[in-house]
Amino acid sequence: MRTMKTIATLLSLLACSLAFASGGADVRMDPAPIHRLDAESLQRGARNFVNYCLNCHSAKYMRYERLKDIGLTEDQIKGNLMFGTDKIGSTMTVAMTPAEARSWFNAVPPDLSVEARVRGADWLYNYLLAFYRDDKAPTGWNNLVFPNVGMPHVLWQLQGEREPQFDTEKQHGHEVKVFKGWKQVTPGALTPLQYDQAVGDLVGYLQWMAEPAQNHRVRVGAWVLMFLTVLTVFVWRLNAAFWKDVK
Repeated sequence: MRTMKTIATLLSLLACSLAFASGGADVRMDPAPIHRLDAESLQRGARNFVNYCLNCHSAKYMRYERLKDIGLTEDQIKGNLMFGTDKIGSTMTVAMTPAEARSWFNAVPPDLSVEARVRGADWLYNYLLAFYRDDKAPTGWNNLVFPNVGMPHVLWQLQGEREPQFDTEKQHGHEVKVFKGWKQVTPGALTPLQYDQAVGDLVGYLQWMAEPAQNHRVRVGAWVLMFLTVLTVFVWRLNAAFWKDVK
């Protein structure tokens, strides 16, 4: 009995520590509205990535030329997505140095080449939806999913300003803030639905960029499975024909 009480106490402390580590708020993760085979969505996501992310975050394992895989032509890539180089074979790097990044943000923005594989698409989607004004933060912004993050809300003009709404509930004998929704303070250039879709496009592109060969691999895998299914039928019938006269 004493052991069970000890385990229950430890679990309670763990739950409380997790709540405090996440800013004291219980935030539910919504699934990212992405589809890896939607070429138009991936193209919009590439545009959003170049316009809003590539100023600070690099993608040093991704080459501009690889954007042809999502249906863009070389002229479209050069004319609309390449601003820091004129060589389509170049990787997506930024001009900002690590020293400048530490001076401005107190940290070097992470490379986003494989960030979707590290964090997951759902985490990235909810993170980009969870910014709110915080005058106490160095950047003037904070985030429910990643409290005290050093990154400002670069998409705020699209989303507008929002305030999180909380209720206080008791969990395991401790009061915990539970997130209930958002209050729109000032409108953005996009409606909430349009902004959600824009973020979904961006996250979909980040997921594709983390493994550009995934779509080809999945297509090949589907054909291989169909071939093996048909081959199994032929092998089964051949085996039956071979052994039919054997008593």
